[in-house]
Amino acid sequence: MTQQNGSRSNSGDSEETGFKKGVTNYGDKDFSLFLRKAFIKGAGYSDDALDRPIIGIIDTGNDYNACHGNAAQLIEAAKRGIMLEGALPMVFPTISLHESFAKPTAMYLRNLMAIDTEETIRAQPMDAVVMIGGCDKTVPAQLMGAASADVPAIELVTGPMITGAYLAERVGACTDCRRYWGKFRAGEINSQEIAEVNTRLVSSVGTCSVMGTASTMACVVEALGMMAPGGATPPAVTADRMRIAELSGRYAVAMAKSGLKPSQIMTGKAFENAFRVLFAIGGSTNAIIHLTAVAGRLGIEVDLDQLDIMGRDTPVLVDLKPSGQNYMEDFHKAGGMATLFRELKSLLHLDTMTVSGLTLGEEIERSGKSFKQDIVRSFDKPIYAGGGLAVLRGNLSPEGAIIKPAAATQQLLEFEGRAVVFENLEDMAERIDNPDLDVNADDVLVLKNIGPRSGTGMPEAGYLPIPKKLAMAGVKDMVRISDGRMSGTAFGTVVLHVNPEASIGGPLAYVQNGDRIRLSASKREISVLISDEEMERRKKSNPVVPRTADRGFEKLFYETVTQADKGVDFEFLRPKVMVDKIPKPR
Repeated sequence: MTQQNGSRSNSGDSEETGFKKGVTNYGDKDFSLFLRKAFIKGAGYSDDALDRPIIGIIDTGNDYNACHGNAAQLIEAAKRGIMLEGALPMVFPTISLHESFAKPTAMYLRNLMAIDTEETIRAQPMDAVVMIGGCDKTVPAQLMGAASADVPAIELVTGPMITGAYLAERVGACTDCRRYWGKFRAGEINSQEIAEVNTRLVSSVGTCSVMGTASTMACVVEALGMMAPGGATPPAVTADRMRIAELSGRYAVAMAKSGLKPSQIMTGKAFENAFRVLFAIGGSTNAIIHLTAVAGRLGIEVDLDQLDIMGRDTPVLVDLKPSGQNYMEDFHKAGGMATLFRELKSLLHLDTMTVSGLTLGEEIERSGKSFKQDIVRSFDKPIYAGGGLAVLRGNLSPEGAIIKPAAATQQLLEFEGRAVVFENLEDMAERIDNPDLDVNADDVLVLKNIGPRSGTGMPEAGYLPIPKKLAMAGVKDMVRISDGRMSGTAFGTVVLHVNPEASIGGPLAYVQNGDRIRLSASKREISVLISDEEMERRKKSNPVVPRTADRGFEKLFYETVTQADKGVDFEFLRPKVMVDKIPKPR
């Protein structure tokens, strides 16, 4: 049986709790429970311990994943909170994804982690689960899995790293990584200097210290109601982070007892709150894909055009890199999400439920009064008046593309230029730094075939490097277009998620060197200036054959993955009928 949100019914388990929940099928339920208890008692558990509510804790600690380097401490703190409420914590591992250590990309493996999360929650007895995530794709994967399993769940992020310093300049991953690498490519610093800064950019365990994808997801998850209030911003190495972990354990027990499920928290209104916060923080473009995927698991469709209207009405208020100048630890000291919620209150649905058992409005009231700070701006003095993220359409992307105007060069947002085309990543790597490359500062760089079905894992390569000869001449930004993604830590005038992608025959596949391309952020347009007849002629003369695979996860991926507007999720994990569509027109 399949429920409306796409999850399988746990028939026969609904009245069972603790270790009696979901027993292995040996044909004799009493024997199954007898056998289960016999084995777990081998680890030293008593009957008293095994008679209590069971709270699972997902451990994504991993030697490859420095962003999760504090997972062991978080687990101990969460355990403490669980036991203080009289329940039994049980820790179990799942896949862990780090953005820099997953081949071809963490995005390619996000759906696999979501399946892993869903099935391990479903397969093992637990009345609620604390999900420890952090680095970019782990949090959306966990939310996707939790939405489908629909067992009481709470997200606990590892938290941002603290900043470091290089030559008295404050630095942090990873916007400053890209900034210094740009300096190196431009010849402004030498090999010794780039090696020295490499040891200063990441000063502790934890996620990127700017408003990259990890920090963005933490903030939107708190807005979604799936995180303990105040849980998005405490740095990884602080006592505040440990206290949030303990509180998360306590809340998980309360949720187990009340039966508060993800489907009751992650409603259409809650997703609207999350998107509203995404715009207000100047967050990562990746979050649009991830929130769309999570919503899709619950039968909630995201309307890109209405999302763009919401973005126009929402000012960017948080002064953090890459849209601003500061870091996540500054946001935390400024009061974190509570400070932002107070400023956004008039635009939020205050009746949405949170993991605390209180509504968002009640949590805002409980957070106290505002105080003097300069990280979260007021409505009348925003960093960016509106449209921090925007949806573009046109003959180059009829199903929508994304741009982040708040991180762009403003004079490039209304632009027309000549296309310089790279057919794929290999073509770009081979030619981008060639001194003979026919490219000028007023051209448009186009990279094809890095979308969901391209075989590349939809990498964060949409932030094309400035061709070396232009970088050395002082060029800092150009219009760049692709069907791939961009790191939330990146900046520039970059058009992303062009849909349909080139690898399945979208219009991007047929752009040629020398074509004129027009970008108009004000008109929400991205177009190649050729006739419809010419586009059709190109399609017929060079038809695209979509990529396939013979076996394994790769085969599953290519045969079932959706485009960006559906969250790049697997079609079979989404319900057949959508029950809601957001954002609702205001």
